[in-house]
Amino acid sequence: MKRIDISKLEPNAYKAMFGIENYLLTTDLKKSHKELIKIRASQINGCAFCLDMHTKDAIKLGETPQRIFLLNAWRETDLFTEEEKIILGLTEKITLISHGGVDDDLYKKAVDTFGESYVAQIIMACVAINGWNRIAISTNLEVPKS
Repeated sequence: MKRIDISKLEPNAYKAMFGIENYLLTTDLKKSHKELIKIRASQINGCAFCLDMHTKDAIKLGETPQRIFLLNAWRETDLFTEEEKIILGLTEKITLISHGGVDDDLYKKAVDTFGESYVAQIIMACVAINGWNRIAISTNLEVPKS
């Protein structure tokens, strides 16, 4: 079913969302970390549009298909670094915030590993992709046929 196009109906809403994206471009977040956040949150949320976009972006940045294929099972493989595992853990806890949120142990591990500013940037990256997922899913954004 065809649904509304928020970008046309409420362009200021999209402008605000892109404000967060523009902020993220100014952060110290590694591009690979951003893409892992975007893909993992989109997997959890079931956002086909964002998964299509961000897996392609990640591959362009040098991510391997194997790591993308196994991202949903990141705890069960040694393909991800300890830093990446912390980021993926935060992404899951933030995306599934109603399941208890970020526990103190994970938060401390993240701050000890990255510092407070980088953790703040991870949180904002999670907030952004979760917002985009909700827009894409609610409006039935179609995955482009390639």
